[in-house]
Amino acid sequence: MKTILEKLLGRQRVLVKENERAIALYKGEIQAVLMPGEHWLANRRGNLEVSRHDLKNPEFVSAYEKALFDKLPDVAARHFTVVRTGRADIAVIERDGVLHAVLAPDRKLVLWTDAGPWKVTSVDTAADLAVDPALMRRIGQARKTEHMFLHPVTDGQVGLLFVDGVYTRALVAGVHAFWNVGRMVQVKVVDLKRQSLDVAGQEMLTKDRVTIRVNIVAEYRVVDPVTAVSTVKDFSEALYRALQYAFRKTLGALTLDQILDKKVTVDEEAAAKVRADMAAIGLEVSDIALKDVILPGEMREILNQVVSAEKQAEVALEAIAGKVERLTVHNGTGGLLNDLVKLRES
Repeated sequence: MKTILEKLLGRQRVLVKENERAIALYKGEIQAVLMPGEHWLANRRGNLEVSRHDLKNPEFVSAYEKALFDKLPDVAARHFTVVRTGRADIAVIERDGVLHAVLAPDRKLVLWTDAGPWKVTSVDTAADLAVDPALMRRIGQARKTEHMFLHPVTDGQVGLLFVDGVYTRALVAGVHAFWNVGRMVQVKVVDLKRQSLDVAGQEMLTKDRVTIRVNIVAEYRVVDPVTAVSTVKDFSEALYRALQYAFRKTLGALTLDQILDKKVTVDEEAAAKVRADMAAIGLEVSDIALKDVILPGEMREILNQVVSAEKQAEVALEAIAGKVERLTVHNGTGGLLNDLVKLRES
């Protein structure tokens, strides 16, 4: 409730605390920025308006901002720190040594100067999108990462940096950060360690028209990652297809007996072509081998019967040989013929 003195004088007492600043308006027009202390301001017919601002929130957001800077430029310059960024600029704002904000391009931020001290560092992202590692850690600790991409690369890998679809450079192992300023940043991570590729369950037709399924394995490593990711869509898929073709060519020229009789690998001509084709896309292929041969169900049964018969025949032959040996020892070579006749009859 207004005091009698305020009513008589047509003035109002305004108290501003140390942690506050206030904007005074009379009849809708900005009059002043009020500092801490006691102020007696004209207030006839209730035309005084006071807009208070807590310096705990140091950013000045007000509907009266433009009017204040236009009508009282000297007062505004004394009380406010204005941070502006260009089209390709990032502003890193510190408050009393602590990271306060990261301002994106084409932005403006008005701060109460007395809420500082302030330090503003401008970064030109047109020159380089990479974020300095020390600054990256500070931004991460302050949880102000909305204007930053993080891309980790582990040991044994290389990261390929593409900006707006254009290859820029290779990234070594570590955590890399780039400014998010409206440009497309992509990091393709390529494993440089030696790897195995399995081509499993491939159906192939032998020379004698038997359909078999095979498992193939090859070892490879990426020696030119830039070529590997830019020449083909998927280099491992390209190797997969090359192995399929090589083994179809090799096994298609052999009968089933030939395949089962010896350990088949891809022939040298086909292997050389696989290695040459893969070298052209940045891959080094070492071992190529046929891992398993899987026969059709009925073929497996027949083969099992043949193997079983062979084993029974071997057992029978071993038994006959044992009896012959015993007869020879006991009866001598003179009676061997008669013994063999008796053995046959038995």
